[in-house]
Amino acid sequence: MNGKLRVLGLCMALSLLPLSSVMAQTVGSNEVGTARSVEFGKVRRVLAVTIQNDSRGVGTATGAALGGIAGSTIGGGRRANTAGAVAGAVAGGAVGNRVTRGARSGIEITVELESGRTIAVTQEGSVNEFRVGDRVQVASDGSNTRVSR
Repeated sequence: MNGKLRVLGLCMALSLLPLSSVMAQTVGSNEVGTARSVEFGKVRRVLAVTIQNDSRGVGTATGAALGGIAGSTIGGGRRANTAGAVAGAVAGGAVGNRVTRGARSGIEITVELESGRTIAVTQEGSVNEFRVGDRVQVASDGSNTRVSR
């Protein structure tokens, strides 16, 4: 019985820990080993946004090239190879375009920093991750900025 009470007490104590100290955050490989300046502040607004991937045509061009190469191996003659290459390029370009145009959910967090400045940071996430009034950390390397609790 005494052991069960200890386990129950430990579980209750662990449930009081802030989740941010237990949960891991995913970072990009370009962020590893870079120094970041850190400021603290309070959340003033959280807004759901849709993050649209950049459409610079890279996916379309890559898909078209790979589709053209794959399509050129179809058929036994020169005309069949050419037709296969064209069809493969069109199909590959369409697939590549669709892949790069996908959107994902994100949030815009407006933070009043302790320095008095107010900033807005857009990042992947859910509106449930932050509440107005939360004390947050804002880390920036000069070009990429991230808000965390």
